Amino acid sequence: MEYISIKQRLMMLLVIDSLIVTFSLFLGYYILEPYFEGYSIKTLILSSFILLISHHLFAQVFDLYHRAWEYASVSELILIVKAVTGSIITTGIIVSIVTQQPPFLRLYFITWMMHLLLIGGSRLSWRIFRKSFISNEDKKIPTLIVGGGRGGSLLIRQMINTPYMGMEPVLVVDDDPNKQKLSITSGVKIQGYISDIPDLVKKFNIKKIIIAIPTLSQNRLREINRLCEGARVEVFKMPNIENVMSGEIEVNQLKKVEVEDLLGRDPVELDMASISKELTEKTILVTGAGGSIGSEICRQVCKFKPEKIILLGHGENSIYHIHQELNRIYKEQIEVVPIIADVQDKERMEKIMQDYKPYVVYHAAAHKHVPLMEFNPQEAIKNNILGTKNTAEAAKLAEVSKFVMVSTDKAVNPPNVMGASKRVAEMVIQSINNETRKTDFVAVRFGNVLGSRGSVIPLFKKQIEAGGPVTVTHPEMTRYFMTIPEASRLVLQAGALATGGEVFVLDMGKPVKIVDLAKNLIRLSGYKEEDIGIEFSGIRPGEKLFEELLNKDEIHPEQVYEKIYRGKVKDIDKEEVESIISDLLNSYTKEKIINYTNNNIDSNHDKTIQK
Repeated sequence: MEYISIKQRLMMLLVIDSLIVTFSLFLGYYILEPYFEGYSIKTLILSSFILLISHHLFAQVFDLYHRAWEYASVSELILIVKAVTGSIITTGIIVSIVTQQPPFLRLYFITWMMHLLLIGGSRLSWRIFRKSFISNEDKKIPTLIVGGGRGGSLLIRQMINTPYMGMEPVLVVDDDPNKQKLSITSGVKIQGYISDIPDLVKKFNIKKIIIAIPTLSQNRLREINRLCEGARVEVFKMPNIENVMSGEIEVNQLKKVEVEDLLGRDPVELDMASISKELTEKTILVTGAGGSIGSEICRQVCKFKPEKIILLGHGENSIYHIHQELNRIYKEQIEVVPIIADVQDKERMEKIMQDYKPYVVYHAAAHKHVPLMEFNPQEAIKNNILGTKNTAEAAKLAEVSKFVMVSTDKAVNPPNVMGASKRVAEMVIQSINNETRKTDFVAVRFGNVLGSRGSVIPLFKKQIEAGGPVTVTHPEMTRYFMTIPEASRLVLQAGALATGGEVFVLDMGKPVKIVDLAKNLIRLSGYKEEDIGIEFSGIRPGEKLFEELLNKDEIHPEQVYEKIYRGKVKDIDKEEVESIISDLLNSYTKEKIINYTNNNIDSNHDKTIQK
């Protein structure tokens, strides 16, 4: 259809309204004339002229000529009622004053009803015409909506009124028995329960499923995902309804359901008061601020409005990106300071601590890639052990209030260099904590985080995009997983709880088989397992089948906070730690560092303990 300019559209609406307003009064009088004769032709002409002017004035007040009537709804019809009512009342009053005659109420009532019918009809007719003759229904993807509430209604209306979304709402499912067979909007009905999804997908040839329940629990989300197994459908979530209603985001900004959504858990309510006491209006320093965990810690910290946040990292590109992001969001509220520095540089770390005097330090800088550290054990020692030692000692000299080290589940009975280096780093901060009462040194230990650069998720996605196969090391390989935001929030909470010397352990939930993770990702990508395939490549150097968060003799069974435990880790004095580090620096080997952390070498470093 040929494009109509705004000026042409405005003229067209003015002409249509003028014709309706002018002749509706005469038509109403013609209907009433056989039963009542009270108005002369001059009075009718005067009335129609005043009505025409008043109508256009009220139309301007209620902005009837600058609306997208192809998307008209009840709110637009209410505006028409207001404009028509206002113009009729104004006309009746003015004509009565001019003619010194009482108003012909029945005539005005008939005219009012005709205005509503004809003016409202003229606006909605374009929407009906557009839907009937212009929309490309045959090109839209048949879509099933989960949830027949307010969110589902908004979503369906948006899908119908927004052709570029390319989705046709076919039906809705909802577990409320009182809603069954009800029409939500535009004739789209609730035709079953969530458990009926597999049958309905086949019956209606559904290609997409959209969850319109923003508060849906993780268990229900996983259930829906299981119901979609083998159905070759993509699953999406609509945004939070409050954000839609406030105008922050559009209802059509759908988010594809990812593996992170299935493995994530319902969020923990943080102790906002205790965390705020640690962070609000304070100077906070984050090492490794450009990494996956470090950058998310920065984001979470900024929500508590610190006075200043120091972004410290070795990679300039990653620090640049998180600096730009935080500056854009908190430009006028928080001073964001980017610092390029290496934690292995002791003098540089001491100067930074002295210059900025941070209240809390979150130490997230580390080498975390297990196979790479197997090939480069000396780098793990320098960065993970010496880097932690330099940063912690600098924090002690600057009298930082709290030092929180981000550790890993691979520090438990470590069979690899990376895990062993992180365990020694834990020993370092424990020993330094015993030397001072001014700084509380703690470690927070957790498992793998979904979506981080070293996570298997990005690798699996690339393999699926390439057509497969997805490579998994071993069919029994299991890991603990947590989303980056959840891990970062719990790090802040653990830091607020710390009194010094603790190794906190986050409740990672149930361990997940990597092969199940691969199957879920294949399914969420709209494929069947046989389409992509899964191959087993064998365990890599330094890996073990199962990860542990605590040794069995290191467990305090009670939680200190929801999903946070305190470990019973053996105290190590500074002399012993210094001796271990000195020996590793003099002659490092992979076996030596692993033996130290598994207590296979005594403190004199000259013999292996017989087990």
